Amino acid sequence: MGKHKIIMTGGGSAGHVTPNLALVPKLKMLNYEIEYIGTKEGIERKIIEGENIKYFPISSGKLRRYFDVKNFTDPLKVIKGIFEAKKIIKNEKPDIVFSKGGFVSVPVVLAAFFNRVPVIAHECDITPGLANKLVAPYCTKVCVTFPEALKGIKKGKGVVTGNPIRRELFEGNKKKAYEICGFKNIKPVLMIIGGSLGSKLINEVIRKDLEKLIVNYNIIHICGSGNIEKSLQNKDGYKQFEYTKDELPHLLASADIVISRAGANVIFELLALKKPNLLIPLSAKASRGDQILNAKSFEKSGYSMVLQDEDLTPETLGKKIKELYNDRAKYIENMNASNTEKSIDLIVDLIEKYRKR
Repeated sequence: MGKHKIIMTGGGSAGHVTPNLALVPKLKMLNYEIEYIGTKEGIERKIIEGENIKYFPISSGKLRRYFDVKNFTDPLKVIKGIFEAKKIIKNEKPDIVFSKGGFVSVPVVLAAFFNRVPVIAHECDITPGLANKLVAPYCTKVCVTFPEALKGIKKGKGVVTGNPIRRELFEGNKKKAYEICGFKNIKPVLMIIGGSLGSKLINEVIRKDLEKLIVNYNIIHICGSGNIEKSLQNKDGYKQFEYTKDELPHLLASADIVISRAGANVIFELLALKKPNLLIPLSAKASRGDQILNAKSFEKSGYSMVLQDEDLTPETLGKKIKELYNDRAKYIENMNASNTEKSIDLIVDLIEKYRKR
């Protein structure tokens, strides 16, 4: 049993889980016992239980900024989740709670506050998500990835830490990726990452232009849960994945260029790995606009090329891919000048400082 205990929370997408996992090796090294509170059906349950971390499921309603009938019923689920989380925290007696956001974090943070357990939260985007906005007053400290995010946090509570990157991402093997994907020809590798939930639009455009792209590239396509195109399963030079875990470091190691959504977790991973990338942020119609701001910041720093969702066609995509590949050395040079390696230490130092003594 560990010397200290931490309960982690966060869910709704893999982006609310993977930064938690990035902290786990360092916390274990410091002899922390690690537990997790998440939803009953969310993607976080599968990921966390796969890491052999003790998992407690609770009820949680989704927090929406738009009208939906469920907005009248989901608050009852949140209230139920608060009581469930409060009981778990009372029984487990953690020294601290670490929250990565997502709707499940709201009942957990409130329950920790009611049990007088300190909370460190992390916000990865430039503008705080709705969940983190709601729980920030109940947190001891709020870690942010972008300095611009401090504007939305009460003075003195925000700390710029950057985004924690999983160490195993740096341990990939390009040759192993070729074996996993069954690539037979040595060509530049184009990797597409639509997020753990996938991107219908990006998937459609890539597949429309696939015959042209495959002439020049081997293609790795992470298309999201339920989005595998069966007719393309055995196509030479094209490999689809719904979601990747153990394979991901190898796949990233093989990628010469990457197309991705602009969630903060993935773009900071691409920055840390120095992968030239084309970002296609979720449109303001489909999100609160955080990905647009993330992409704009990375474009301004010279780390990324950007193509807006509404401008995405096979023609515009093909043109951008060619431009990115030709200019890849310029983007790598810019990324080499960045400093992305201290996030885990900064966050764990805060956990050590503010945990219950």
